[in-house]
Amino acid sequence: MILVPVKDLATAKQRLSPMLTQSARTELAHAMLRDVLEAVTEFGGDEVSLVTSDSFAIELAASHGFGVIRDDSNLSETDAIAIATRDCEARGIESTLVLPADIPLMEASEIATIYRNAPQMGSVLIPGHDGRGTNAILRRPAALFPLRFGNDSFVPHLAAAKATGKPCVVLSLAGIGLDIDTPEDVRQLALASGNNRSQHLARAVGAVKTVSRPLSGVENDVVAAKS
Repeated sequence: MILVPVKDLATAKQRLSPMLTQSARTELAHAMLRDVLEAVTEFGGDEVSLVTSDSFAIELAASHGFGVIRDDSNLSETDAIAIATRDCEARGIESTLVLPADIPLMEASEIATIYRNAPQMGSVLIPGHDGRGTNAILRRPAALFPLRFGNDSFVPHLAAAKATGKPCVVLSLAGIGLDIDTPEDVRQLALASGNNRSQHLARAVGAVKTVSRPLSGVENDVVAAKS
């Protein structure tokens, strides 16, 4: 199952407050979620559930025919995925692929790449563009090891994956690699090729005028084979 955790979008993206008002941050969060779900819909290769209590996200899930796993605590992505993992395990779901709601450059082909490279039993990890965070993670079986998201989650996740003794694949995927948390991320989003909803908003606030370099990496490739 593909799991997309979504916190309260009305208070989303506080770290963007230096450049965007809260209403603009919420609008961007809505646009990013739409872009992410469109890529998931285009992929169409697995069951999908949003893990959320946000009304906008719930309505959007319904419009795509996706399920909802309620997260009424709205504490963190880590807690949301723990709730969803227990639900999947209880239902006998074979695997879980966690995709955050703030990776608007993700493409359906990248999701396909994850599944294509996934071991029969084991995991696939996709780091953020800075190599610190984990921007997507597939586990098979669904609760193979617990997840702990945060700014420096990639190294702990990699260690946890290897500790299972099962194969772990690490992929570098340019679209999934850019999660939008800081003003610099918004500038990178504005400069990247494409013209989706999120990029249109990023360019509308003038982010592209102050960026010094484009988003690096345009190709998807496997950077570490099974270990």
